[in-house]
Amino acid sequence: MMQPTTASASSAAGSAVVVSSSGPQMTGSQSFNGSATDDEVSRSALSTFKAKEEEIERRKMEVWERVQAQLGRVEEESKRLAMIREELEALGDPTGKEVAQVRKKIDTVNKELKPLGVTVQKKEKEYKDALDAFNEKNKEKAQLINKLVELVSESERLRLKKLEELSKSMDSMR
Repeated sequence: MMQPTTASASSAAGSAVVVSSSGPQMTGSQSFNGSATDDEVSRSALSTFKAKEEEIERRKMEVWERVQAQLGRVEEESKRLAMIREELEALGDPTGKEVAQVRKKIDTVNKELKPLGVTVQKKEKEYKDALDAFNEKNKEKAQLINKLVELVSESERLRLKKLEELSKSMDSMR
């Protein structure tokens, strides 16, 4: 994975040679007097850079190979330890297999209980929210009924008052 690089070197006359991955290129006002020396410096810098890049890549690959080898050994050891653990468990208790099966069943049931518990909590919250909403509406209904009773009472009082006035008015006409 080499990236195009650019390096420049100055000659005594002040001209520059730009070296990229495609080779040397002339720039600006160059003097052809020192271009061979500039090319050698540029090539030397480029070859040094390439050598360092190759060394870095080589070391990177070595480390990667060591890591892969270590991972392989770890995986093998893991399998070996798992087999040893199973053998130890089998040696311990003659009812160990039954115990292990019951524990697995318990773990399975426990895993099934977790989402059910979440569902129960969710439903309890929904119930509480619905109950709160129901109670709030009942409270609002009671307030409206009280208001209605007040309005009806006021209306009856006003009608009775008007009837009394009409009755007095009728009595005064006689």
